[in-house]
Amino acid sequence: MALIYGSLFQSSSPVHAFQLNGDGGFFPLDVNASATQQNPFWLHYDYKNRDSEKWIEGSELFNEQVKSALCGHAGRWRILRVGDGVLLTLQTLNTNVGQRPEQLVAFRVFINGRIIISSRHRKVNSLDTVITDLQEGVGAESTGDWLVAVADAITDEISDFTDTLHERLIEMEDFILNGEIPERGELALLRKQIIVIRRYMAPQRDMLARMTTEKLLWLDETDRRRLQEISDRLGRCIEDLDGFVSRTAIMSDEITNMMTEMMNRRIYTMSLLAMIFLPTTFLTGLFGVNLGGIPGNEFRFAFSVFCFLLAVLIGTVFWWLRRSRWL
Repeated sequence: MALIYGSLFQSSSPVHAFQLNGDGGFFPLDVNASATQQNPFWLHYDYKNRDSEKWIEGSELFNEQVKSALCGHAGRWRILRVGDGVLLTLQTLNTNVGQRPEQLVAFRVFINGRIIISSRHRKVNSLDTVITDLQEGVGAESTGDWLVAVADAITDEISDFTDTLHERLIEMEDFILNGEIPERGELALLRKQIIVIRRYMAPQRDMLARMTTEKLLWLDETDRRRLQEISDRLGRCIEDLDGFVSRTAIMSDEITNMMTEMMNRRIYTMSLLAMIFLPTTFLTGLFGVNLGGIPGNEFRFAFSVFCFLLAVLIGTVFWWLRRSRWL
């Protein structure tokens, strides 16, 4: 298809509909218009929207694999070459209100030299930067440039979050060095965030690196070089995350050692207390049998003398433990 017609997108209900003007900005796009436009289109859909899903499934612009992916039915594709275009599945942080960052947001992109069709269900806040740049006239000038801008925005978000994780790790390490134990579940949540983000960013790094080797006419050498730089930057984030995993393992071992030491100290203290009061327990048990012939039974101050002797005995045992360096 040499030209893409605006009428092909009628009743598709996109979340955003832009047409790149080639100078970093965009033209207003009415998907219900019938005008012919030769500049690249970018249409962003919510695949849970019934109109959008119906349009994707019935469009002649895609094959069945692309339709399935854009409708959210096939989420395992990382990168798929389709003619002169590519189908990508990208992951980014979930920065929506009430959500946790490690609950990553996936969005699918079909891109070639003429169209960019992206779909998601949960909002992808990383795209706000790309849209803002287009609105200010300093955005993508081509589809290849758009892909670089999106990859750069996602990687910036991952990089910033990696720095945040690093700061949290340092705070927790200082907390542990001061002999304090973090709140229950705090370290587990931090470790989960690190592992999940590392798990999904590694394939994304490889995907960006692979894009630099694909023979696509709409990717020029500048785009390829920038994609490689972004892939390298994402790789450095992944290396940091690998280091974070090791550090959390060390912190977990240190917390376990601290808790074991505290427990042993308590058991040791209780054992010493039992040793101190063992002779007195024996004597009080012996003199409490209530049988005839107990010494001092008729003596008026027998109880006072007995308590004094018990105190002397406790002091003697305590002195012996201190002298033996048990205390």
